[in-house]
Amino acid sequence: MEVIHSWSAPRSLSTSLMYSFSQRDDIEILDEPLYANFLKICGFNRPYREQLLQEMESDGNKVVTDIIYGPGNNKYRFCKHISKQRVLGLPEDLMKKGKHFILIRNPLDILPSFDKVVSPSFFELGLLELLHIYNELSESGKPPPVIDAEELQKDPEATLRGLCDDLEIPFQPSMLSWEAGPKPIDGLWAPWWYNTVHKSTGFKEQKKYPKPFPFALYDLLEQTLPLYNMLRRHVKKKSSLLSSPLPPPDLPVPANEKLLAWVGDEIVTRENAKVSVFDSVAQGGDSVWEGLRVYNKKIFKLEEHLDRMFDSAKALAFENVPTRNEIKEAIFKTLIRNGMFDNAHVRLSLTRGKKVTSGMSPALNLYGCTLIVLAEWKPPVYDNEHGIVLVTATTRRNSPNNLDSKIHHNNLLNNILAKVESNNAKADDAIMLDKDGFVSETNATNIFIVKKGRVLTPHADYCLPGITRATVMDLVVKEQFILEERRISLSEVHCADEVWTTGTMGELSPVSTLYLPKFCLNYATDMIYFSVVKVDGRTIGDGKVGPVTKKLQASFKKLTEESGVPIQDDFEN
Repeated sequence: MEVIHSWSAPRSLSTSLMYSFSQRDDIEILDEPLYANFLKICGFNRPYREQLLQEMESDGNKVVTDIIYGPGNNKYRFCKHISKQRVLGLPEDLMKKGKHFILIRNPLDILPSFDKVVSPSFFELGLLELLHIYNELSESGKPPPVIDAEELQKDPEATLRGLCDDLEIPFQPSMLSWEAGPKPIDGLWAPWWYNTVHKSTGFKEQKKYPKPFPFALYDLLEQTLPLYNMLRRHVKKKSSLLSSPLPPPDLPVPANEKLLAWVGDEIVTRENAKVSVFDSVAQGGDSVWEGLRVYNKKIFKLEEHLDRMFDSAKALAFENVPTRNEIKEAIFKTLIRNGMFDNAHVRLSLTRGKKVTSGMSPALNLYGCTLIVLAEWKPPVYDNEHGIVLVTATTRRNSPNNLDSKIHHNNLLNNILAKVESNNAKADDAIMLDKDGFVSETNATNIFIVKKGRVLTPHADYCLPGITRATVMDLVVKEQFILEERRISLSEVHCADEVWTTGTMGELSPVSTLYLPKFCLNYATDMIYFSVVKVDGRTIGDGKVGPVTKKLQASFKKLTEESGVPIQDDFEN
């Protein structure tokens, strides 16, 4: 006879699920067979303790050997277990034999439903033990199916069919309903705990709006909700109310599925890399940021990026800003923890911090700034060999009269609107003009053109004076090309001999005719420039990466190999 083990926390619809399985014609039921052993070992008091110890086997070894895995007359035996009842000293066969699954329920729903028989506590909920059970079974090579009580209420048939498939047993429609009232399979504790379920005849859909949460239990909720969420990640189907109905997307770089990020003052996993809903970046995009690139155990232009971050934070009147050394230490620790010493990119953000209540005023920010270090494996995001395609956006670049682009802030809606236009045109990026119709930059990068051997770039009045832009301007002079910083009309771009863009994320990118990258991602960064080979349907030059672009790309590559701040593995304040 095959034994099926159901593990859950109390008040998780486990009795309803037991009644569901009891309707099958091929099964027998055991309601919490380990309960008496649990009370004897742990010494907890219950109104029915003495009766239970007299009438129910309390020797854990005998329960497992003679009752749970004893002989029977049906094909299956269903054992309903509460996780906390798995105490030390039970035979190993309990977990090694049979088929196991886990039933979970949100502590927001469990805690208010606790009866007066037992006061809720971290131990009584047993969510930590439930997580131990999942990990133990997974490490043995048999990860158990996990179902959520919310899904069971929302769509009983689909959830039960899925569970039966996972358990490799046939689904029976009789599992969807039962008669009201007490059952012969009930444990003797039923009069204290089963009053509500005795009124049921099936899985009743949860009310759309719950009752107010008893905030006297708030601390317990904080302790247990993360455990529930960890188990909930393993549920095959999740409520569309709480998670996206879309399938998990493929990552451009699969290695980034498991990474560590710095948030606030600690390193956390990707899934837990989150800021508070009270943080200024969530309240109003009130944050500054920098893009850093790592080459051969060195961070290129780190000091210059930190200079700009501190200037931006000062311009926005941030207070309680971390020191330069504190930010460096967070960057180094994050890169070292991830083992990222080359071909990596860091999105460094500094928000005004968390607010005491939602609102616009910086006077509400009393916790200090929030530092975020997001390091990813990320090769250049554009094709620097063949070039990229640009279109001109109708969205104009911000004027310094409205929002000074020299502040490297996170409020990027102006750029995003231009990027939407380039996506719709199936181009890589969009050229943005200033209020007078002159070229400013792209939605993500600075822009250069070459005409008759002269290198031209727009004034940094309406655009960010990029660090890669400045680096390339120095290289232009070093390579003895003529450099002009002036207003550039769109027709000059269309008629240019060469066009490239600069940014950390993509380096130096030519603008081209034939190539469109699979992932049209967009980042303002400092790498080499991208050659632009086509703008608004006009082929730039002969449609290939030009000689000036190639020469400067080579110079930039050499510079990144020779300079940068080494990643310190023994940082000193």
